[in-house]
Amino acid sequence: MDVSGIYARKSPALGRVVQVGVVSGKLISVSFPDSLPEDAEPDNAYLDTILDAIEGGDVDLAAIPTGLTVPTDQRAVLEAVQNVPRGETVDLGVLVRMAGLDPEDDESKQLARQALAANPIPVVIPDHRIRDGPSAAPDDVADALRRAEGI
Repeated sequence: MDVSGIYARKSPALGRVVQVGVVSGKLISVSFPDSLPEDAEPDNAYLDTILDAIEGGDVDLAAIPTGLTVPTDQRAVLEAVQNVPRGETVDLGVLVRMAGLDPEDDESKQLARQALAANPIPVVIPDHRIRDGPSAAPDDVADALRRAEGI
């Protein structure tokens, strides 16, 4: 899928809009605006998959090609988050270790928190699975994702 654009629809499960940004066929952003943007198109396969995940569907989010534009040190953290299986959670210390950082080092923990908070594609990079870390998704969205996964 070599498409580019902004796509958005209201999620019945969330009662709010889910918006994705795609460039050259790669997902670069997932956000949750208060209203449906006028310039957003409603039909996109990546948006369909993300909405299915939000509604509790067992979908393969890892199959969505992504274009992460984050600093290299944050990339390692976000890539580690993708290894936390659906329906499971880990704490921040475990995530730090999974990213190849020192879980005893406060700077490593701070880096992980910053990466989670700045995650450009929540849901696809499931930061809601980190028990004691921030999520880039609004609280109600992160809560809905945890409920959908039974965690």
